[in-house]
Amino acid sequence: MGGSGQRRVVVAGAGIPGLSLALALKQAHGPALSVTVCDPALASGAARHRGRAFAVAAGGRRMFERLGVWDAVLAAAEPIRDMAVSDSRLADPVRPVFLTFAQEPSAQDAQAGEPFAHMVEAEPLVDALLAACAAAGVVLDAVGIAAADPGPEAIELRRTDGRTESATLLVAADGARSRLREGAGIGWVGWSYPQAGIVATIGHERPHGGRAWEHFLPSGPFAILPLVDGGDLGNGKPGHRSSIVWTERAADVPALLGGGPDETLAEIERRFGHGLGRIVLEAGPSAHPLAFGIARRFRADRLALLGDAAHVIHPIAGQGLNLGLAGAASLAQAVTDALRLGLDPGAPDVLRAYERDRRFETLAMGAMTDGLNRLFSTDALPVRLARDLGLGLVDRLPGLKRLFIGQAAAARGTLPRLLRGQAL
Repeated sequence: MGGSGQRRVVVAGAGIPGLSLALALKQAHGPALSVTVCDPALASGAARHRGRAFAVAAGGRRMFERLGVWDAVLAAAEPIRDMAVSDSRLADPVRPVFLTFAQEPSAQDAQAGEPFAHMVEAEPLVDALLAACAAAGVVLDAVGIAAADPGPEAIELRRTDGRTESATLLVAADGARSRLREGAGIGWVGWSYPQAGIVATIGHERPHGGRAWEHFLPSGPFAILPLVDGGDLGNGKPGHRSSIVWTERAADVPALLGGGPDETLAEIERRFGHGLGRIVLEAGPSAHPLAFGIARRFRADRLALLGDAAHVIHPIAGQGLNLGLAGAASLAQAVTDALRLGLDPGAPDVLRAYERDRRFETLAMGAMTDGLNRLFSTDALPVRLARDLGLGLVDRLPGLKRLFIGQAAAARGTLPRLLRGQAL
């Protein structure tokens, strides 16, 4: 593995961050770098996250444009052009809007008022990444990595089918319960929230106009996120569609979702409101436990953590995937810079550079989402009055609003080249 021989990177996990990293590295280095993605889910298609949708920030969109996959998902991407934030109780007849965000042509990251995010359904995005990886020469192997043993020049891998192989660098992108992270002895700091995240796709009568809603309710936020038109409202006419991300007390989820489809739809409608007309349940709902967690280190000997293996945050700001994409862009840049200097891409100083670039921002984003969730998931009157006053003040300060928009769009600070739309 040392000297002038071909380097080999193995990515354990075929989620969006892992596939993006593999594609970026293979496109940048071609035959000089062997790149393999290992995931048993590749055999069944389970890695495609069917029924889920993600808010891809402007930085992530620029990365996908550079990787040549954005055109393939453009028809499934709905721009978020503005967002409204309300704070109320569930039974309140009126939900006052305290804060609105809209992309402005004058914002530093805007190009003629580009959207600060797009809602993209997971399946077409993963399909596009898989096709691009295959075309670029990434090996897609439907097998898991059971264990890893690092050495001075390579890391020896034991696959779940019993075979062994070696790599210059192993990237653990195998989820929040990463066995590779545990095997490397990397600690995990985190906790579970007494909440569950419920996701579903809703068809509705009236167009959403590219507006996202965040209704803060005592049990947690209820987000309505615009999707591309399609589906059927039951009258044979194409409908309009949105994704909902509904945070609810975990103890209440069985009662809320345990009835029939009509009862479930009625509970959603109480929170969704009537602004978009009649609604139907197109896909879901499915409930997932919510947690916060971050690895004590993002690296070990010839091992780098990526995506949920490195960090899990509350979905209140919709930034989980964008953190993973930023990690993929940063790691791809660190590996590329090392290779172009003739250095070992799995060396400790290369992985330390990746960790330094990502750890502070990840901690900051995790702390922010945790704080927002705790602030808004309470019905105490003094807290409600204080937070509504704060929202109103932010709404009246254009400079502060642009700062938040830039953060949501992944347009602030020193960004990896891919997030700026530049080549590696």
